[in-house]
Amino acid sequence: MKTFATQKKAKRNGAIAFALSAAFLAAGCVTPVAGPSGQYAKPIGNAPVTPNPTPYSEGLVCMGHYARTSGYRAPKIAVGRILDYTGKADLEGGRRVTQGASLMAISAFAKSGARLVERFDTSVSELELKYANNKLIGDEQPDNFRKITAGSIPGSDFYLVGGITELNYNIRSIGADVFAGDLDPLDTKGSIGGKMYVINVGLDLRLVDTESLEVVDVISYQKQIIGREISLGVFDFANGNVFDVGVGGRAQEPIQLAIRSVVERAVLEMMANLYAVPSSDVCDATRGAISTNGTTGDFEPFGGSLEDYNGPSREQVAAWHDKRDPVLRGRN
Repeated sequence: MKTFATQKKAKRNGAIAFALSAAFLAAGCVTPVAGPSGQYAKPIGNAPVTPNPTPYSEGLVCMGHYARTSGYRAPKIAVGRILDYTGKADLEGGRRVTQGASLMAISAFAKSGARLVERFDTSVSELELKYANNKLIGDEQPDNFRKITAGSIPGSDFYLVGGITELNYNIRSIGADVFAGDLDPLDTKGSIGGKMYVINVGLDLRLVDTESLEVVDVISYQKQIIGREISLGVFDFANGNVFDVGVGGRAQEPIQLAIRSVVERAVLEMMANLYAVPSSDVCDATRGAISTNGTTGDFEPFGGSLEDYNGPSREQVAAWHDKRDPVLRGRN
């Protein structure tokens, strides 16, 4: 006959065995010996690559379309350094905001139809120029080295510089936690809680005339970012067992996507000024008329015409994905 202590010990051993089994089951996809594929484990996740637009991307595309149909000459734009001046950093995670705002601005100008000239990273061009000057770069034919031609590099009309100047935590927050249950310790108890908080980011950008160094446009924008947290818990005794269940969720608007949105809005307003756009109503006038453009860029194919532009295909989630693209799967 089993005593109470024996039964209690058996239950404890059973719980330990269950926990160990669950742990080994979770690690079942990891082996200390590489499999036939040469990997210890197969990475999880199969989400395809998708475009990364903001609410202002469509406006940038319509801006370029408006300029082309109106006969405006697209200016040549260079993007300089848009640095992080917030000084906010974590001890373990590093900088809180993106260090790639310049790259975001380049993408934004590309969407707006501007002609871009590279000034952000010229290291490869400078090395090529050095090799060509020493007659080290040539074609397949002997003694046919690359010539250095004066005036072969186009200059810019304007350049963009500035910085991320604000990252303000906890502009406002609110939260509530509720616990409910009667005085009987064996009855069910429950709790529910929620929190919301708001932060913001800000940028200051300026557009400069390259020849005169005159600042022709200055824009300062900010965007607020919201986050929320919800939790729910239940505590109960049943049949001599204790149940403590808690669920919850946490979500925050991406900080880096907010910075991209601010950059795109600033570029949109600057290009509207350069194109002499009367108001944002031009996007309503051109809506539905844009057939060769996409929110990933606005470039004419190299060696082709604008009719061959693959902008629409860049928007397709299934394009080029081996498990989603019917062409790659051999089906028409």
